[in-house]
Amino acid sequence: MTALRLLFVSDAPAVGGSEVYMREIIPPLRARGIESEVALPDLEGNRSLRNELVARGVKVYAYRQLSELPGGFDLTLLSSWNPGGYRKYYRHLPGPFAALIHDQLMLYIPGLPQGVYRRFYEVLQARDIRQAEQVVTVSQWAADYLRQHHRMQAAYAVPNGVNTEKFRPANAQERQTLRRAYGFSRFTVLVPARLSIEKNHLMLLPVARRLPQLDFVLVGSGYMETPLKLLGTPNLRYFGKRSDMPLLYRAADAVFQPTIAENQSLATLEAMASGAALVTNDIPAQRELIADRESGLLVGSGAAGYVAALSRLAADPALRARLGQAARQRVVDAHTLERNADTFAQVVRQIAAQR
Repeated sequence: MTALRLLFVSDAPAVGGSEVYMREIIPPLRARGIESEVALPDLEGNRSLRNELVARGVKVYAYRQLSELPGGFDLTLLSSWNPGGYRKYYRHLPGPFAALIHDQLMLYIPGLPQGVYRRFYEVLQARDIRQAEQVVTVSQWAADYLRQHHRMQAAYAVPNGVNTEKFRPANAQERQTLRRAYGFSRFTVLVPARLSIEKNHLMLLPVARRLPQLDFVLVGSGYMETPLKLLGTPNLRYFGKRSDMPLLYRAADAVFQPTIAENQSLATLEAMASGAALVTNDIPAQRELIADRESGLLVGSGAAGYVAALSRLAADPALRARLGQAARQRVVDAHTLERNADTFAQVVRQIAAQR
């Protein structure tokens, strides 16, 4: 197998899902003949990620200007958080390029015509991304969407994967111990997401108010924390940003994701791999992962639907167990980190061969 040198470049000011993806995919790529290096801006918000990558033996460039970045790679994968970010890469880096897209692509807000947001994304990102010619994204629905709506015909789908040994169900004794340690004494619903508008935490307010017998544990940080605390109810608990997510998934009774925008959610896959009973929004990204009433509950009717779904789970331990087992099996069958790395390696080799 011919070795391939890959450079991941991002302008990430902090650590989000796309950066977690990069951290997890790089080590297994080595066994597939792909040596990867990473370039991130020299910012405090991503320092922890840079340190983790270095600890895993990955060479990291902390740049202040794009002119500081190296060339000579077989392929450079570009990811940008910022409007116009891709344009900067094209001007300063030698290539060859492919764009690595984790963008959510669409906000599913009741009453908002999808064409409005689609035009917004076209102007801010899509027309720049197209200059890369080749695009890699992390779900099949997103690849299809980019082809259909943004004229990216060379869009490749590499569905996300997670470590199914790290994210696994707990046995009864382990779960009991974890629940005591975290203070989970009632039916506890984990809400794992960055506290930002697209994760739809405002939906928690009417749901938690109508379910006072349930506790909701929010894991994550972000600008929505202050308004949520001001408007929230006593059964909302805030755990902040955590490094013990596998344990929290094992301790919780259910997981709730009222998100209005995803490409392919790592948090969803982590919860599924952990055998959690999941309630989430009925949007394309979640439908790609979850079969309604088989491996989770998809809700398209707002607060009333979420209240009904969570009430049903709280009242039915057998249903929770059945959904959790099916969710775990879905990940084992189609979304392991090993399968993710296999597909990713095949795609980047195919793209590099076309150059």
